[in-house]
Amino acid sequence: MKKFILLFVGASLLLVSCNKDDDGGFSNGQTPSLIAESDAIVQDFMWQAMNLWYFWQAEVPNLADDRFSSDAAYTRFLEATPNPDNFFNSIQFNEDRFSFSNSDYTTLVNNLNGISQSNGMEFGLVRFGDGDDVFGYVRYILPGSDASNKNIERGDIFTRVDGTQITGANFRDLLFGSNSTYTLGLAVINGNTIEDTAEEVSLTKVENFVEDPILVATTFNVDGTTVAYLMYNGFTRDFNDELNDAFGGFVAAGATELVLDMRYNPGGSVNSSRLLASMIYGTNTNDLYIRQRWNSKIQDQLSAEQLEDYFANNVDGAALNSLNLNRVFVLATNSSASASELVMNGLAPYVDVIHIGETTRGKNEFSITMVDDPENNYIYSASRESSINSENSYAIQPLVGRNENADGFFDYTSGLVPDIVLEEDLANLGVLGDINEPLLARALQEISGSSTKIDFAVQMPARVMTDSKMFTPTKDNMWLDKPVNLKNQ
Repeated sequence: MKKFILLFVGASLLLVSCNKDDDGGFSNGQTPSLIAESDAIVQDFMWQAMNLWYFWQAEVPNLADDRFSSDAAYTRFLEATPNPDNFFNSIQFNEDRFSFSNSDYTTLVNNLNGISQSNGMEFGLVRFGDGDDVFGYVRYILPGSDASNKNIERGDIFTRVDGTQITGANFRDLLFGSNSTYTLGLAVINGNTIEDTAEEVSLTKVENFVEDPILVATTFNVDGTTVAYLMYNGFTRDFNDELNDAFGGFVAAGATELVLDMRYNPGGSVNSSRLLASMIYGTNTNDLYIRQRWNSKIQDQLSAEQLEDYFANNVDGAALNSLNLNRVFVLATNSSASASELVMNGLAPYVDVIHIGETTRGKNEFSITMVDDPENNYIYSASRESSINSENSYAIQPLVGRNENADGFFDYTSGLVPDIVLEEDLANLGVLGDINEPLLARALQEISGSSTKIDFAVQMPARVMTDSKMFTPTKDNMWLDKPVNLKNQ
């Protein structure tokens, strides 16, 4: 990596003017202004961006404005951790579970738009009892993918990859490594045990595969009531029009109830969550959806318009289709996070949100994609590609704030607890969108008020240790996708 000149910008550029003390140090609240040479180009970008934007900046001593007495001390600190990913981890708050870095910002940006390398099989991983052995189960298959043309479907179990038993120690290399093709060894459930079979399926990951987050959008007639059902697996901003079209279909069908299935939805765009909430509740643009809370450096520099998001009445200029409901049934599990939880929390002051499933992940912070573009305060903008430091391809996705609903509630770091507890059953996963699928059937039972006894006993609960979406660059992230304009700029 080439030598470079450290230009101390970031917080000092935005908030303060730099003043050197008589003793050669720097006054409180300042960052160094001297020029120094260093190889730590990525680390410098990370520190400057985190010092300004990070939600917990004040709680991390190494991010303090007065942490370094000189340019040389700052440079030594950066160079002490040569690996950029390790450095980024070292300057995070100890309660931060979700900030991450990526060595190629283009990969990250593509994933924000639903583009990734994929074979089309989404799955969960579960441990065998107390041991280290692991098995996987297929959650769903993406249409048009490699897996959609193979003999594999929702509910299938696999225990081996290329003949090797999956374990807690090797699953990353086997399933999420550099191998674009792998062969799964399938298994079956026999009572309360899982038994290997000789059947195998070979899958190949395809570059630039685009997942449509709307897996199922349909309606049912339940005792004379038209019920809409939406299986929505990611808040992907490039599919907002398709989401609006789906609700247009629900409105045209006369739906008066909605089952929103976000059991596998790890989150995504805050704006997409606002649009979805509006499609459920209504186009009441005077009603507050969520309010942002930033660190003390940023909060006072943002206008009320920037900090507050209201319900919407259009999608990219087109009229927004809304069901105008006073209640919604949400299917959510521990794999439901960030923007999924935001919809539930943002709707709660206005709509009766009936949560069926499991306690959600508990991710109530949002993030911004940041790159080495100091003149834009490190915020990624597609229109400024040429301004990003060509010697630094890294991006970071740090948590920069929290969203609270119209009642001021935001404290769900332990997850949102279901009104009706029902785990998925590996022995009876059912077909997504089918009225007999257990979680959907439980919601329809509530809607119909049926007294008919249905057996919802769970034989083998799907208690995942992780899932395939957690190994995409965006993971369970929630990001802002509207301009952040600081008053002092």
